[in-house]
Amino acid sequence: MLRNIVPVTGLMLSTFFLLAGSGLTGITLPLRAGLEGWSPVIIGWIGFGYALCFTAGCVVVPRMVRRVGHVRVYAVLATLLAMSLLFHALIVHPLAWIAFRGVAGFALAGAYMVVESWLNEKATNESRGQIFSFYMIMNMVGMMAGQFMVLLGDPATTTLFIIAALLYAMAVIPTGLSNAVSPQPLTQVTLDLRKLYRNSPAAMVGMLMTGIIAGIWNFQAPVFAEQTGLSGNQIPLMLALAMISGAVFQLPLGRASDRMDRRYVMIFAGIVGVGCAIAYQIVPGAASAPGIFITVFILGAVLFPIYSLVVAHANDYAEPSEFVEISSGLLVVNGAGAMIGPVLSGFLIVGLGPGGFFLSLAVAFAIFGGYAAWRITQREAVPADEMTDYTYVPVTRSQTPEMFTLDPRSDEE
Repeated sequence: MLRNIVPVTGLMLSTFFLLAGSGLTGITLPLRAGLEGWSPVIIGWIGFGYALCFTAGCVVVPRMVRRVGHVRVYAVLATLLAMSLLFHALIVHPLAWIAFRGVAGFALAGAYMVVESWLNEKATNESRGQIFSFYMIMNMVGMMAGQFMVLLGDPATTTLFIIAALLYAMAVIPTGLSNAVSPQPLTQVTLDLRKLYRNSPAAMVGMLMTGIIAGIWNFQAPVFAEQTGLSGNQIPLMLALAMISGAVFQLPLGRASDRMDRRYVMIFAGIVGVGCAIAYQIVPGAASAPGIFITVFILGAVLFPIYSLVVAHANDYAEPSEFVEISSGLLVVNGAGAMIGPVLSGFLIVGLGPGGFFLSLAVAFAIFGGYAAWRITQREAVPADEMTDYTYVPVTRSQTPEMFTLDPRSDEE
């Protein structure tokens, strides 16, 4: 395995710095916004700006790369990421932060795509699976490391913003010194909603709900944790517990979905998500720190794997050659959901307090599982020998079209 990983060590290191910066930013900004007295609705709109521009970056950056090349685009995007964090520290205003977060979303999407395109160029049919798996591990390690870096400073000061900016700047060094040749042009996103819906209605609706759930969690979970009184070191622990659970339960859920109609696993995920929300409201002690940790750990078991589950279900009904096209189209649907989720949850948190966070998750999970249950009555399941394999995708960040090109399933023709 080492002989396959060594040639891409620099790219993996760049990935680590990108994810660490992203993890630190994702927890620092909501905490600082709360200290400024901004409502969860404003934080939701900041999340909307990020999701909108991240999705736009997946569409626009490939065109930029065609014009000026991978290395130059990557350097510009990393610079934009560092600048966006420094501007957050300099200009503390809701409208400015929506714009700055949008710039970061656009730049992160492009940076991920460039790194993933280099990895795809280095991967062979024999090494692709190992490189993809190691890349998934690096995603999780980087994100968790970044989240715990919040303990290095006070969100009320500029320290954490500067650290995040430095991490983004450091991501340029391994890639800039790499001897990797410029790969093929980046994968261009195509969106055909009618084709996606015809291919698998359950996957399309499920992906929209998955985006809503991810948007709620990514931008409102730190707000929820702060409002419930968790301390500064307990907040990153809460987020890490959910990610660890998601990584651990990817395998059993994936295996189960490979052996039965995946829609039954989607129903199960919906029930667990709704059950966690109800438990938080009615179980004595659930609102305490230990109760929150237990609830979040159980929630993480389904919160993160559902993206992989929906992608696998969609491709059960598609031709192998359509894997990247279908998965990339679903990515845009997921981005639309990620725009809706944080704003919806923000309004509910303002109206209902911390319980509104879990209520918004409950609504999304109920639709996710309920629609899958209805679709079982409308369409026969794919025979087991015709199903695609469930493959682990990062539990830590939004996806890009290039990641699906790197996925070993993209070679199954």
